[in-house]
Amino acid sequence: MINKLTIQSVINKYYLGTNEAVKWEINNNFLNVDFMTPTKDVIGSVSCNNFELEDSKLAIYDTKKLSSLISICNGDLLLELDKNGAIYTKLKISDLNFNLNYALSDPLLINKVGEVNIADWVVELDLTQEDVDNIIKAKSALSQIDNMLVTTSTNLDGEDVVEFVFGDESGHNNKITYQVLGKIQETDIKLPFNSDTFKTILQANKDMGGGKLYLSSMGLMKMEFESEDINSEYFMVRKAETEF
Repeated sequence: MINKLTIQSVINKYYLGTNEAVKWEINNNFLNVDFMTPTKDVIGSVSCNNFELEDSKLAIYDTKKLSSLISICNGDLLLELDKNGAIYTKLKISDLNFNLNYALSDPLLINKVGEVNIADWVVELDLTQEDVDNIIKAKSALSQIDNMLVTTSTNLDGEDVVEFVFGDESGHNNKITYQVLGKIQETDIKLPFNSDTFKTILQANKDMGGGKLYLSSMGLMKMEFESEDINSEYFMVRKAETEF
C-alpha cells in the first residue's frame, strides 16, 4: 500500500506542469523517475522509498491524466500491474471505494532524458523553508516578469550572500531582491534564470522543509530536496538572453 499523498508528491515534483511523458522505474520497492522539460532547460530525477510495486519499467505518457485519477482516491492505495508479454499495459489503482485503471504506454514512445555534465560548484547555500516561502512570494509579487538574476554579494555585516533579483536592474521598473547566506568560492557571479521555472520547482517541493542550491560559473544551477521517503534533484541552465 502507498499513501495517496506520497504518490501525488512524487508526481508534482517531476511533472512541473509540463512533463507529461516519463518512465517509472521500480526496483526493490524503490521508485525512480528521470525527466527533462520540453524546453530542455531542466533535467532532473525524483525517487521514492517504500514504493510497494513489483519491479518494473512503466511508460507514463499522460501524467496529468494519471494525477487526475489518483486525486479522486483517499488514504492508502493498492497498486497492481497488468502486462501483455514483456510490456506492462495497465496500472490498477484501488482504495476502499474506487477501482481505477490507467493505460500504460509503449516505453519506446518516451523520449530519452539527456545527461548532465557535472560542473564545479562555486556557490553553495542552504534554502530553509522560510527562504523557499519568501522567494515564492517575491516572484509572485512580480508575476508577469520571468527574469531572475542570481548574483553574489555581501550583506551589511560583511557576510557572503547570494541575491535573487526579480525585476529590472535599470532602476526604472519594479525590483525585489532577496538575500540568502552562502558559501561563495567565486565572486562577481551574475547569472539569469527563468523565474517561472524556478518558482514552479520550489512550489513542487514546499513539503520538503527546504533544500540545497548550487551554482557553477558556467550557468548551471542544481537544486536538491530530501525528506524521509522522497528525494528530488534538478539541473537548470541559465537563460540565453535577459533584460537585466
